[in-house]
Amino acid sequence: MLNSRFAAAAILVSTQMCASPVLFAQSYPNKPVRIITQEAGGGLDFTARLIAQNAAGFLGQPVFVDNRGGGGGVIAIESVAKAAPDGYTTLLYGSTMWLLPFMRDNVPWDPIRDFLPVTLTNRQPNVLVVHPSMPVRSVKQLITLAKARPGDLNYGSAGPGSQISIAAELFNSMAQVNIVHIPFKGSAPAIQAILSGEVHLMFTVAPSAAPHVRSGRLKPLAVSSAEPSALFPDLPTVAAGGLPGYEAVSLLGLFAPAKTPAAIINRLNQDIVRAMAGTDIKQKFFNAGSVVVGSSPDELATLVKSEMNRIGKVIVDAKIRVQ
Repeated sequence: MLNSRFAAAAILVSTQMCASPVLFAQSYPNKPVRIITQEAGGGLDFTARLIAQNAAGFLGQPVFVDNRGGGGGVIAIESVAKAAPDGYTTLLYGSTMWLLPFMRDNVPWDPIRDFLPVTLTNRQPNVLVVHPSMPVRSVKQLITLAKARPGDLNYGSAGPGSQISIAAELFNSMAQVNIVHIPFKGSAPAIQAILSGEVHLMFTVAPSAAPHVRSGRLKPLAVSSAEPSALFPDLPTVAAGGLPGYEAVSLLGLFAPAKTPAAIINRLNQDIVRAMAGTDIKQKFFNAGSVVVGSSPDELATLVKSEMNRIGKVIVDAKIRVQ
């Protein structure tokens, strides 16, 4: 009798333990949801705040942004990797999350092991611009010039490992040219350097380039996306302009800690994607030089792995290291 009672109790406990994640997911969310991202004021913060403002109505709970600056992204990303997998702490970040392990030793997270993708939120193409004194009007002409003058041309960036420096190194690799990297402490001084003629060219985001393109102080050659961009409708892609297969865009995605229940990931995905689907929010992203995506978790997982293989090789080959 005692054994039968013990067995029955064990079955009951086991059933409750198995059912608890399902019951927990069914009640989600019942308190505010937090989006952790970089320090206030940047593109990630802008994206996180737009999502937070629009997602609260779909989730039925407040959504707030928690800015974690410092450490080149390490502090924010690591805090989510170590957070409880309950759907109340998420990460809004870009390629630093999955590419930093190629550029720095002892990164305290694994992009695949420690996170679950929720959705690719938006993508931001770069525009390839040159100083007006450069005797080129196309990507093909730039490649020809760079091959004729190896190591003589240079490009500016916001620093080693930045998205725009990786875009340029991908260009170097695919075109088999040697355009020298001149790093600056941020995108603003890099822009000033190309405006003054200190550097010859750079990849930069549309909002930074647009006013200088309109004024004639910068000459645009192409956009870095695989498809033509409405941000610069008159420009060809780098691929169509002379470097087939080229693509280098900033990707931003929402992630949750590993072991977050699938039902919660799906709920977050559905509500975040719906929150970004409105015409108003799409226009705000567009004005900031970005395009709303809203993917499935599996699509983001596939993209991250693909980018780790594709861009990781460029980083290793170019010996890009950051502190």
